[in-house]
Amino acid sequence: MIYITGDIHADFSRFKNPVLKKLKKQDALIICGDFGFIWDGSPKEKKLLKKIGKLPYNVLFVEGTHENYDLLEQYEVGEWCGGKTRLISGRLRQLMRGQVFEIAGKTVFAFGGGQTEDVYELTEGSNWWAREIPSEEELAEGLANLERVGNSVDFVVTYEPPSKMQDFLLGSGDRNHINTYLSEVYEKIDFKGWFFGKLHMNKLVPPKYYAVYDGIVPADETKIPNKKEPKNKEK
Repeated sequence: MIYITGDIHADFSRFKNPVLKKLKKQDALIICGDFGFIWDGSPKEKKLLKKIGKLPYNVLFVEGTHENYDLLEQYEVGEWCGGKTRLISGRLRQLMRGQVFEIAGKTVFAFGGGQTEDVYELTEGSNWWAREIPSEEELAEGLANLERVGNSVDFVVTYEPPSKMQDFLLGSGDRNHINTYLSEVYEKIDFKGWFFGKLHMNKLVPPKYYAVYDGIVPADETKIPNKKEPKNKEK
């Protein structure tokens, strides 16, 4: 079983959602960017990372634009479930860009990274890093990995949305090359559900696009629950 959520920004309370109690060791919660717990390297932060890694299910994340890449890149890259990850602690891992994984019996294409809205935020001395923007090598590797699995996966998990979703949800406007790349991916592959976190909204765009934020949604279901809505509430 796979559950998906959006930006956490180092808010541990998200893990206290009762819906996660059903997840077991083979299951996973995947975070669509802006994990945020790897930020200052403090003893308190390291303690929280160990606590997350000891949860009874896998906690996986793709990176967004609000990550400390200097600290994140100190973790060693290794292979897990068919793709490259960084092992952070216990069951906590970063899913590397452009990788395809076999998780809980499902194939997942992961592509983190994004582009900060304001250019000045990428300047030296700010809290944002130019490494948030995927390299040409990462873009190419993603396409090659998808081709290796026949351009067919169960789920796509990204931080940025593809261009068509950016335009639909926000109106036509600025696109970055990641949005354009993800639209190229869309044209090439078959998939059951695509989840993205950057837009800070909980919204299903039928039949299979999901903007996720503070809601937690089972990947195989077609409705993103409102976080204030009682569980199993009848409509």
